[in-house]
Amino acid sequence: MNKQAIAPQRSRSELETENEANRLIAQVQAALVTISTHSPEEEDSIESAADRIERAARDLADAIRGVAQERKASQ
Repeated sequence: MNKQAIAPQRSRSELETENEANRLIAQVQAALVTISTHSPEEEDSIESAADRIERAARDLADAIRGVAQERKASQ
Protein backbone atom coordinates (compact mmCIF):
# COMPACT_ATOMS: atom_id res chain seq x y z
CA MET A 1 0.00 0.00 0.00
CA ASN A 2 1.14 3.55 -0.65
CA LYS A 3 2.79 5.17 2.39
CA GLN A 4 1.15 8.50 1.60
CA ALA A 5 -2.26 6.86 1.79
CA ILE A 6 -1.46 5.58 5.28
CA ALA A 7 0.39 8.61 6.66
CA PRO A 8 -1.73 11.46 7.96
CA GLN A 9 -1.68 14.73 6.06
CA ARG A 10 0.98 17.09 7.34
CA SER A 11 -0.11 20.48 8.54
CA ARG A 12 1.15 23.76 7.17
CA SER A 13 3.30 24.18 10.30
CA GLU A 14 4.84 20.74 9.85
CA LEU A 15 5.63 21.45 6.20
CA GLU A 16 7.13 24.81 7.12
CA THR A 17 9.26 23.11 9.77
CA GLU A 18 10.55 20.60 7.24
CA ASN A 19 11.36 23.40 4.78
CA GLU A 20 13.20 25.40 7.44
CA ALA A 21 15.15 22.33 8.56
CA ASN A 22 16.21 21.67 4.98
CA ARG A 23 17.22 25.31 4.59
CA LEU A 24 19.36 25.12 7.74
CA ILE A 25 21.01 21.92 6.52
CA ALA A 26 21.81 23.60 3.20
CA GLN A 27 23.26 26.64 5.00
CA VAL A 28 25.47 24.44 7.19
CA GLN A 29 26.70 22.50 4.17
CA ALA A 30 27.47 25.73 2.32
CA ALA A 31 29.36 27.04 5.35
CA LEU A 32 31.45 23.88 5.49
CA VAL A 33 32.37 24.36 1.83
CA THR A 34 33.25 28.00 2.50
CA ILE A 35 35.44 27.03 5.44
CA SER A 36 37.22 24.31 3.49
CA THR A 37 38.13 26.64 0.62
CA HIS A 38 40.82 29.06 1.66
CA SER A 39 39.99 32.04 -0.52
CA PRO A 40 41.18 35.64 -0.07
CA GLU A 41 37.66 36.82 0.83
CA GLU A 42 37.27 33.96 3.31
CA GLU A 43 36.67 36.10 6.39
CA ASP A 44 33.66 37.93 4.91
CA SER A 45 32.28 34.71 3.46
CA ILE A 46 32.54 32.92 6.78
CA GLU A 47 30.85 35.80 8.62
CA SER A 48 28.07 35.83 6.04
CA ALA A 49 27.65 32.07 6.38
CA ALA A 50 27.41 32.44 10.16
CA ASP A 51 24.72 35.11 9.76
CA ARG A 52 22.72 32.92 7.37
CA ILE A 53 22.95 29.93 9.71
CA GLU A 54 21.84 32.07 12.63
CA ARG A 55 18.78 33.28 10.72
CA ALA A 56 17.92 29.80 9.46
CA ALA A 57 18.24 28.33 12.97
CA ARG A 58 15.99 31.05 14.38
CA ASP A 59 13.42 30.43 11.63
CA LEU A 60 13.53 26.69 12.31
CA ALA A 61 13.02 27.25 16.05
CA ASP A 62 10.02 29.48 15.30
CA ALA A 63 8.56 26.85 12.97
CA ILE A 64 9.00 24.12 15.59
CA ARG A 65 7.24 26.32 18.16
CA GLY A 66 4.42 26.74 15.65
CA VAL A 67 4.01 22.96 15.43
CA ALA A 68 3.96 22.73 19.22
CA GLN A 69 1.28 25.42 19.48
CA GLU A 70 -0.76 23.79 16.74
CA ARG A 71 -0.65 20.44 18.52
CA LYS A 72 -1.57 21.99 21.88
CA ALA A 73 -4.55 23.69 20.26
CA SER A 74 -5.77 20.45 18.72
CA GLN A 75 -5.74 18.51 22.00
